[in-house]
Amino acid sequence: MIGKSLAVAAALALTAPNALAVEDTAATVTPQFMHALPEMPGKAMKVVTVSYAPGAASPAHRHGRAFVYAYVLSGKVRTQVEGEPEKIVGPGEGWFEAPGAHHIVSGNASTTEPAKFLVVFIADDKADLTVMDK
Repeated sequence: MIGKSLAVAAALALTAPNALAVEDTAATVTPQFMHALPEMPGKAMKVVTVSYAPGAASPAHRHGRAFVYAYVLSGKVRTQVEGEPEKIVGPGEGWFEAPGAHHIVSGNASTTEPAKFLVVFIADDKADLTVMDK
């Protein structure tokens, strides 16, 4: 079953390369998985990993109408959604962003160690995952 799911994810990634694309020059964003949600027509679960070099940070951005859950794999990540306090999140900890949230702080909390986190999006199947502020 896992092999079939990975084959489907690979096929989707190959046929819809922009579906998992994220524009961010400060971070390395690596697509991991995408799968349509059969009980939610037009919606998909999309998973990426985000890696920050020491001291790197992303500009403010939004994830459209996506529900977002992030889970820190290594290092420490600074994060803040507009209207909430800034926090530093470490390995084994996570946060979520409601649809339409404005993510105003996102970056590595360390200037000496890298940071990496996993992000799960529940989003429109053809939507851009991240739109940077202009």
